[in-house]
Amino acid sequence: MKLDLPGGSGLTRSPLVTLVAVGVALAAVAGMATLGGDADASGPSGEATRAPVERTTLVCPQPTGLSRATTWYTGFTPAGDASTGDTSTGDGEPGSAGLLPLTEYVPGGGTGADEDEEEDEEETEDTESAEDDGAEDEDEDGDDADAEPDDDRILLQQEPGTPVSDSTKDADAPALAGSADHGTAPGWTVQQTTLIRAAAGSGRGLMGTSCQRPDTSFWFAGASTAESRSDYVHLTNPDDSATVVDLDLYGPEGRMTLAVDEGVTVPGGSTVRVRLSTLTDANETDVGVHVTARTGRVGAQIEAVDSELGADWIAPVSAPEGAVVMPGIPADAETVRLVAFAAGEGDVNVGVGFAGPTATITPAGNESLYLRSGMVESVDLETVTQGEAGSLVLTPNEGSGPIVAALLVTRGEDDEQELAFIPATAPVEARTTASGNVPEGAELVLTAMEDDVEVEVTASPGDEGGSAVSDTLTVAAGTTATYAPELPDDTEGRYALTVRRTGGEGLLYAARVLTEERDDIPMFTVQTLPDDQSTVSVPETGPNLGVLGRR
Repeated sequence: MKLDLPGGSGLTRSPLVTLVAVGVALAAVAGMATLGGDADASGPSGEATRAPVERTTLVCPQPTGLSRATTWYTGFTPAGDASTGDTSTGDGEPGSAGLLPLTEYVPGGGTGADEDEEEDEEETEDTESAEDDGAEDEDEDGDDADAEPDDDRILLQQEPGTPVSDSTKDADAPALAGSADHGTAPGWTVQQTTLIRAAAGSGRGLMGTSCQRPDTSFWFAGASTAESRSDYVHLTNPDDSATVVDLDLYGPEGRMTLAVDEGVTVPGGSTVRVRLSTLTDANETDVGVHVTARTGRVGAQIEAVDSELGADWIAPVSAPEGAVVMPGIPADAETVRLVAFAAGEGDVNVGVGFAGPTATITPAGNESLYLRSGMVESVDLETVTQGEAGSLVLTPNEGSGPIVAALLVTRGEDDEQELAFIPATAPVEARTTASGNVPEGAELVLTAMEDDVEVEVTASPGDEGGSAVSDTLTVAAGTTATYAPELPDDTEGRYALTVRRTGGEGLLYAARVLTEERDDIPMFTVQTLPDDQSTVSVPETGPNLGVLGRR
């Protein structure tokens, strides 16, 4: 065998030398492969392991345009790996997280505010002429005039374990989008909370939402095109390329006929607001919405403003197969309205249950509900709570397929009521976090299904100081536990609550209730807490020497 080596000299090697060299190479390959697995393995071996994600992207909708509103943003990354519970974070490399403003795009030009919003602002300004006593303290919460971030992002975070906050009173505040990488990526969450100060009606409320991961499809229940409601779907495109988004509305008679057939164009790096009542002439109290991006990905949230009950965000539901759980019904709920429909091709008959502190009960008179495909059903469950906090559970009896369901819940009486929405949510597989909590105003609602679940709840330091504190509790199967943390005396500002599973085989569902008492009105908002998806499955591999014989 003759090899032409560099320099052009021709050297002759014997077959024996060549075979020895090949043998050495094979041994080296086998030896190197053994470092990553069993040397006797011939292919992939072992079970998949969990590894921390290295990048997380979030989008936050544009805050309401109603006046006399203050919006707080609180970002947080939990310390530790959700899959193991250790104190290390992420992939071991330093990272950073933050958000940047996006542009509001108004098809055909204009400001994006319609006449109804302008009238609401004028009415709100006439209602109150001065800040209430507690407003000054709240406006300072999260602000740090001396802070000098090292780039243009807001909520700049470089270390897990401590929240960062910011706030704005700007009526034209933009939508936000950003990402976290490496050490700040696993479990990064941002809470957006808006307090609208007014005495009554659409000019008041506590609006809350968790900034979401962009996706291609979203389902909503609980929207409305009624005259008393002004519901806007916010479509946010965090990427550079434009996309077209299709909106489908569903009512009691099925899919609704829309006035415009073409989709909504959302340019890259922008947000678009679409008022649902402009899409159809139908005046429906309860509407389901399906948002689909033809290309790319978007964020989607619905801003619901009621002329009598205030305002809040409607988050998309998860549409799981099997039982559907809506956690977070307050003990003092005045009304509970279920809006649901089957999103698949077939009908589904479901049993209705209320998981309370001691057991799951069947509400009298509402033992079951027949959900037709694409046809919205609504049921008033005014006496479901019986003065106890809990979760509504829908269990399929006949039929199968995804179920889109949400609750419209009110607290207070007469003209002092306030509303919130609770969408069906996915279970917590390992860990979840709620940021933006305020002292004496936050409560966790935890529901276990099928088997007991043990959890560890950690309250972080506040964004203005303090120390972390943890507690453990067990949630019995078929029940709901509420948890209000006892914070250390040094906790200042807004903090985060992290729930980590530590034992038990049951399914765990979670929500956080934020409450703000103003003028005897129990303003509140509920955010469901699915798993934070801070880890991904990584298959374990072993050596495969067969590749050496392939061409």
